[in-house]
Amino acid sequence: MTPGIVRATAAHPVARRRVPAVVMALPIYAFLFLFIAFPLWRLFVDAVTTEEGKFTLAFLRDFATDGFYRRSLVNSLIVSAGTVVGCIVIGFLAAFLLVRYDFPGRETFSYLTILPIIMPPLVGIMGLVFVLGRAGTINVILMDYFGLAKPINFIYGWHGVLLAMIMHYFPLITLNVVDGLSKLDASLEEAAEAMGSRGLRKIRDITIPLVTPGFISGATLVFILAFADFATPLVVGMQDLISSQAYLNIVQYIDNRLFKMGIVIGALMAAMAIVFLVIARRIVGLREYAVVSYRAVERRPLRGVARVLAPAFFVVILTVAFLPYLGVTLAAFGKAWSLTPFPTRFTLAHMDQVLHLTPIYLINTLRWSAIAVLIILAFGVPIGWVLARTTLPGRGMIDSAVILILALPGTALGIAYIRAFHFPLPVIGLVLSRMWIIMPLVLAVRRMPYTVRAVYASMLGLHRSMEESAASVGASGLRTFFDITLPLIWRGVLAGALFSLMFALQEAAATILLVLPGWETMTVGIFTFYTSGTIGQAAALGFVLILLCAATLYGVYRLTGARMGGLFGSGGG
Repeated sequence: MTPGIVRATAAHPVARRRVPAVVMALPIYAFLFLFIAFPLWRLFVDAVTTEEGKFTLAFLRDFATDGFYRRSLVNSLIVSAGTVVGCIVIGFLAAFLLVRYDFPGRETFSYLTILPIIMPPLVGIMGLVFVLGRAGTINVILMDYFGLAKPINFIYGWHGVLLAMIMHYFPLITLNVVDGLSKLDASLEEAAEAMGSRGLRKIRDITIPLVTPGFISGATLVFILAFADFATPLVVGMQDLISSQAYLNIVQYIDNRLFKMGIVIGALMAAMAIVFLVIARRIVGLREYAVVSYRAVERRPLRGVARVLAPAFFVVILTVAFLPYLGVTLAAFGKAWSLTPFPTRFTLAHMDQVLHLTPIYLINTLRWSAIAVLIILAFGVPIGWVLARTTLPGRGMIDSAVILILALPGTALGIAYIRAFHFPLPVIGLVLSRMWIIMPLVLAVRRMPYTVRAVYASMLGLHRSMEESAASVGASGLRTFFDITLPLIWRGVLAGALFSLMFALQEAAATILLVLPGWETMTVGIFTFYTSGTIGQAAALGFVLILLCAATLYGVYRLTGARMGGLFGSGGG
């Protein structure tokens, strides 16, 4: 018992009246309703009403009968499914090798495998253009030194989008599968071997079914992220994807019909995310396994040719995954880079431009992200506590809302916020879309689930007896939390907050739709610089953003090691 609780007990020997938990949870209910339920409701209503507020299905019919939109939807589904398949193949193999076998460089590869997620997809595809584009490093080398007549189209098209997305998102599968494999009881596989199930059959019959919840959680997240990514296709010239059309119809306002089509697409993306999420939770629920205690499978050393092939696999994958880093770094410091494999001169002028002359992108990014993390801590930590320690009414809805946020496409959320907060709010009369607070608010909502899941996982590992002892001597709920609970789970809270911060720094899909002059973030600046042809400044901003995200991820890694799968959904309940 801490001295604070002892003093509190002595000063208040009579049992105090406790505030009902449901009353204390009212701010959480209000926050989730106002910033999740209300925008989504407004988005769905706008998709089926006219400007005069009359119900109509005309906009949905226009979408369904338009051949271009139908093709865009099919293309998006194909690209998203292809991304999931590629991520599963690479992500599962990487996780299986890292967890089950010892080979040269395993520790280094385990850290490097996580790094691709620190690069925003927009920066990643931009870096790939510098290296694999028609005038990029590889094509110039092939043409100058190997006599190639014309450049190879490595990335302009759906294959380039797939390459960029797979190389960026496969760590999400790896993290979830690593989490599942690490908790798998060795006795189950030993029993299978005793029955004659060995090799690939054992993996198919025992291992894969037991890690299916992690598989499904990671695959659902990858599918929705790929489905909602509009920047990557636009950089390589693909506009016939549904997310690209949502962005173009909203931002490049041409007429009311196209703007309404943008709203319909946003509603469709949100609805599909909800459907995918329900299906995924249903599958996970049917295949969830639990053991009272487990004995981890012992890691075995690889021998013979396998000892060479395993490191070779990681070298090949990580070389491709890190190509964008090379391209962004060269472009950020290159002064004269035209028709040569590498820049012929280097300069700090691009860095000076974005850090000294126009630092607004960096300042805004840090400012909005820091405020967002404060909002996340204010609401995310209590939500994690509610999910782990209470049976409050609506607890299941809160849990579903948190998971929905994780799965909700940023483009759809940005459109929902435009429609919900472009008018004076009831009672308070504020137009949030014209106030700067909308930026950290949307970042907080988008990135809150990582902190909630981290707090929830930490609370599950903390036995209730210590909190019950504090409560038995009269400590209030808040006093118990700050004196007992928080000192024991601070690592999980900090890791979740840092993960939320890292993804807030990268956010583009939602903020780019809400930004007003003077509010621009780094990702908005990168997109603006790149599309206007000022490549050096775009690369310099991308380079700084990578450094910020790498430093944040290093902090998370130091706190949690590689066991971060629960942050993406596989570790919760």
